[in-house]
Amino acid sequence: MTENKNFEFIENEIKNNKVVLFMKGTKEATMCGFSAKVVAILNKLGVEFRDINVFVNPEFREDLKKFSDWPTFPQLYIKGELVGGCDIATELYNNGELEKMLKG
Repeated sequence: MTENKNFEFIENEIKNNKVVLFMKGTKEATMCGFSAKVVAILNKLGVEFRDINVFVNPEFREDLKKFSDWPTFPQLYIKGELVGGCDIATELYNNGELEKMLKG
């Protein structure tokens, strides 16, 4: 699935990090409420995660949408798999599934 350097970068990040959050801004300086909410959830669970700012490069942002077939941000990956965005992460957190996914 390596179509370009952005795809290679994405593949490497999700392969080499247990939890990756592609987000607007960084975990220290979020740039949207949805990204901030997922960061808060992960922090509340005490999870170490790699944060990648999608605003750094418009081409990267578009390639990530193609790679994941997911149109919005943030995008949360756990163990190489796309979990989803803010709504899904929040729902999984509220029902206890997110913590199980992170520990498993």
